[in-house]
Amino acid sequence: MIPLSTRMRPENLDEFFGQQHFMYKDALLYHAILNKTFESAIFYGPSGTGKTTLARIIAKEMDADFYEINASTTGIKELKEIIDRAKLKFFGLQKAKTYIYIDEFHRWNKLQQDSLLKALEEGVLRFIGSTTENPYFAVNDAILSRVRSIYEFKRLDNGALVRILKNALGNSERGVAKCQLDYEEEALSLIAELSNGDARIALDTLGFIADNMTIGRRLNSDVVSEAMQRQTNFYNKSEDKFNLLSALQKSIRGSDPDAAVHYLARLIEGGGDIQMIGRRLMIMASEDIGLAYPSAISIVTGCVQSALMVGFPEARIILAQATLLLASCPKSNSAIMAIEMATEDIKSKKIDDVPLHLKDSHYSGAKSRGIGLDYKYPHAYGGYVEQQYLPDNLFKANISYYQPTENGKEGAFKRYLQSLKKK
Repeated sequence: MIPLSTRMRPENLDEFFGQQHFMYKDALLYHAILNKTFESAIFYGPSGTGKTTLARIIAKEMDADFYEINASTTGIKELKEIIDRAKLKFFGLQKAKTYIYIDEFHRWNKLQQDSLLKALEEGVLRFIGSTTENPYFAVNDAILSRVRSIYEFKRLDNGALVRILKNALGNSERGVAKCQLDYEEEALSLIAELSNGDARIALDTLGFIADNMTIGRRLNSDVVSEAMQRQTNFYNKSEDKFNLLSALQKSIRGSDPDAAVHYLARLIEGGGDIQMIGRRLMIMASEDIGLAYPSAISIVTGCVQSALMVGFPEARIILAQATLLLASCPKSNSAIMAIEMATEDIKSKKIDDVPLHLKDSHYSGAKSRGIGLDYKYPHAYGGYVEQQYLPDNLFKANISYYQPTENGKEGAFKRYLQSLKKK
């Protein structure tokens, strides 16, 4: 049987949900598709966010030949065959465009990626590449320079996922309307919450439920919990989740490892996922520990990545390690206080320009404008030399954003900074 996520894949722009930061009625991309002026692009972001769907909609709107391949299963040989066919179309009597969509483009090595270059330069191919990896690291610079736009696909919010689910519930041709499911609104919200922004997971969960629910049974939170094999203790009341996250952070901030690990356990047993818990732990590593123990962010990030790789149930051990470390560390909130004070000044004050001696002087004509002339290179003075770095009005006001504590490692940083002022 064809999965519900495949059956309900949007067929036109009106059916496409999400990615409102670049896809809306007045967006340049929206009109480029409708006006058939779309060229090439790279789509990147998590699975289930609409990358392949949008590529297929674009191909349909362009009225052009369209090839879809996956970089994990297709090599240069198949690509060259597509390019040869595209050349016949482009340089022949038809003068037709050809679009190629390469999924998981990051899986190709440099040589494979570069095999596209000539076709892109000549205009033989219009290229859409999708990747879950950051393209600025995973895609060759030569390809990036020949692609007009890079679009970041973000996880779908719960509202968009609920609309997608309701669309499937009301669609009798491709959806599950014929099943006439009796459902609770809370159950749809729960599916959306547990799908973590992935429309494919949300739809296929609904499809599984629709195919296997007995007549007369109501789709509620218990059914969702059973279908997704996830405990949903606090997902039924969203405030419970945030209360537990708040209690976890405040216990860590208060240096109570026993309370911290208790709330961690409640989050895990309540159905909390690694990403949700991990994000909060990484925030705490900078917000509450910060420079009192600078290694905390690296250690916690490593723990979260390890937990994601291992998965539950063993991931609970790794998350506990991160939690206990943070609770047992010396604390400092100097990082968040510094950035918040600096941000507030930028929003509320008229700030002077960057001092001339700090501006970029690596171009001809900079010296004639007085740029960079008075800059003192600290390493030429043994590592430190006194000079102005803040804009003029902030410097004259003796502004200080960073207020180091004496806690942990930060005490050493504070003493070092104080020693520089005495020189």
